[in-house]
Amino acid sequence: MTHRDAVDFYLTAADREEERDRTLATASRLFLALLKHDPTARPLVLAMPDVFPWVRHLSPEELRAFTLELVEALSDAAELDVDATTHEVIVGWRATARIKADPAHYAQARKPTSGDLGPVQVTA
Repeated sequence: MTHRDAVDFYLTAADREEERDRTLATASRLFLALLKHDPTARPLVLAMPDVFPWVRHLSPEELRAFTLELVEALSDAAELDVDATTHEVIVGWRATARIKADPAHYAQARKPTSGDLGPVQVTA
């Protein structure tokens, strides 16, 4: 159903949702197993630019950190039903790549700050 002033929702069969959860859990466990056998996460790190083209703006260390954070967030989504974390990890690292993609903004962001910079506006 589509709502004008609220979040849309849909009905689905419980077994279909359970199957989706099992699929996510299987994929998550596969990624964790890959990390267990190769702590450098090389196969996953190599695949990341195909999934997230903007990672080219991250350093190799940042790319590896993003990969590990993403796998952990996917595991939390699969095992703990914590779905928002995955989106937060992606959005946070994309913001890092965005600022690093613009040399002028990146230079400005790296300048030291001091004092109170005023109130922070939060948008949801």
